[in-house]
Amino acid sequence: MNEVGLVLEGGGMRGVYSAGVLEYFLEQGIQFPYVIGVSAGAGMAASYLSKQKGRNKVVNIDYVTDPRYISWRNFFRNRQLFGMDFIFDDIPNKFVPFHQEEFFQNNAEFIIGTTDCLTGEPIYYGKEDYGKDLLKIVKASSSLPFIAPEIPFADRLLLDGGISDPIPIKKAQSDGCKKSVVILTRNKGYRKKPSKFHFLVKRKYPHYIGLQQALATRHQKYNETIDFLEEEERHGRVLIIRPQEPLTVGRMERDPAKLEKLYMIGYENAKKHQDKIYNWLETKEERS
Repeated sequence: MNEVGLVLEGGGMRGVYSAGVLEYFLEQGIQFPYVIGVSAGAGMAASYLSKQKGRNKVVNIDYVTDPRYISWRNFFRNRQLFGMDFIFDDIPNKFVPFHQEEFFQNNAEFIIGTTDCLTGEPIYYGKEDYGKDLLKIVKASSSLPFIAPEIPFADRLLLDGGISDPIPIKKAQSDGCKKSVVILTRNKGYRKKPSKFHFLVKRKYPHYIGLQQALATRHQKYNETIDFLEEEERHGRVLIIRPQEPLTVGRMERDPAKLEKLYMIGYENAKKHQDKIYNWLETKEERS
């Protein structure tokens, strides 16, 4: 397991699928020495690495009907559809405490992907970089354009990590992962289409040329990454866990019943993959 990584896609509320997968991993003691995630994937991974069973379900399903979590009221008041301070400050520090001490006792490296607003390039932070600012970097990685503000950190302005590197498999490989389990939140066959609202990006972020370019080419990056992942899977270097059918849950979903159903789909999919994961880890990769 020393050279095996866990890679998590984002996807807003679709991330509860990943939460279900990770819950099963926690119950079975399936751990990885290297974990990397962006956006919602990073948020789900944090509770997995702090070994808090059930926490992701409580935070992302039980609280979703609270208007402080996600609502148009948030947007009209603060220009944030998601209540970012509520999610990344009030919940982890007051209502559903995040066990930072347990997180840092876990020997696994945890890399969080973000996007630099000025350059549009992916910026990755590990434990040595964010330290006690872990939740701030998860917040930055989850800050979607238009509906969340930029997050300042270490002389940079950061936004959603899924913009510049939606599924950071190549970063995991460059960091030494010879094999990676990849959790996706879209079904097989899904491909992202070009945005129809790029003119709004230029109006909203006129000084962030790099961000404009990253958003304009985001669909290409995503689709190329999916093609790369599927090729890597054929060579035995990647094992993909993802929904089998198109999701009825959207990025901004607020229906607890739909979210819980998706959570359980993730849980059951992980259960089905358990033996496959163990067998795959014992199999040598196919050389291209």
